[in-house]
Amino acid sequence: MKTVSLEELRSLIAGILERHDTAPHVAEVVARALVAAEADGQKGHGASRVPSYAGQAASGKVDGHAEPKLQVLSGSAAVVDAHQGFAYPALTLAQDWLREALKASPVAAVSIRNSHHSGVAAHHVEALAEDGFLALSLGNGPQAIAPWGGNKGLFGTNPLGFAAPRDGRPPLVIDMSLSKVARGKINVAAQAGESIPEGWAFDASGAPTTDPQAAMDGTMAPMGDAKGAQLVLMVEIMAAALSASCFGYEASSFFKADGPAPRVGQFLLGVDPGPFSGGLFGARLEDLIGEIEGQPGARLPGMKRLAAREAAERDGVALPEALHAELLVLSGR
Repeated sequence: MKTVSLEELRSLIAGILERHDTAPHVAEVVARALVAAEADGQKGHGASRVPSYAGQAASGKVDGHAEPKLQVLSGSAAVVDAHQGFAYPALTLAQDWLREALKASPVAAVSIRNSHHSGVAAHHVEALAEDGFLALSLGNGPQAIAPWGGNKGLFGTNPLGFAAPRDGRPPLVIDMSLSKVARGKINVAAQAGESIPEGWAFDASGAPTTDPQAAMDGTMAPMGDAKGAQLVLMVEIMAAALSASCFGYEASSFFKADGPAPRVGQFLLGVDPGPFSGGLFGARLEDLIGEIEGQPGARLPGMKRLAAREAAERDGVALPEALHAELLVLSGR
């Protein structure tokens, strides 16, 4: 493993993207998102994505110069068109608009179309929770999960993120893929030449597999089996149908440089909890959290990220030697 500081990694990633036909300000936004994922221990959405991002920017599959455009539908609803560019600039625009809209309306929502891989879903709502708002993020992606009882992938792993504000404490954050594991974890295993546990995925014939490359060519197991598959369908509708974006079976791969733009969708919802709760939301949430933490062995979701961030800021992050070497080649060093 090769240890690098967060700033060194950010600079390396931004330089690679610029070298592969991405505008400097876009490269910076994308690099910061990938480094934030790496710092949180979400390696499937971190530096491992750089080779595919760079390849797609160079081929034109993702437009590294695209400027997202906001269309305001009302004081509490808007649509952002990512124009087949990276998702992170579009998501940043959506977050900024939501933050302002929620000052005047207790509920606001933004749909994002013609987008790309959106990384750690909770990162798109955590900052809103730090400002006092409840927030939910939904997104779809290229086919990875079959409908329950089927054997052909139709839906993405369809991540969702949720964040709730806490008084004087970091927000409560929930981040999850609706497959048993994020597909990025399987990609990391493939890059490292490691096997994956049985039960994570199926090969192209529908048989369980521990080969990560066979899994990448096959389908993912949904979390919660049949119930999880229905939740995947719900997110697919909210992220893709609502934004008139590509469904998973229509979207091209996030990992390959060839093919058309994926054109997937995302959806962000923000809620001001104060008016709905008569100002009691914070106290009621702490009552619930107290009950959770009062049980031996129970812990709140998302808390490990805080320790991971602190360690990453202090010590840097460890990258597989092969990945680090590949990044250096991509950077031209």
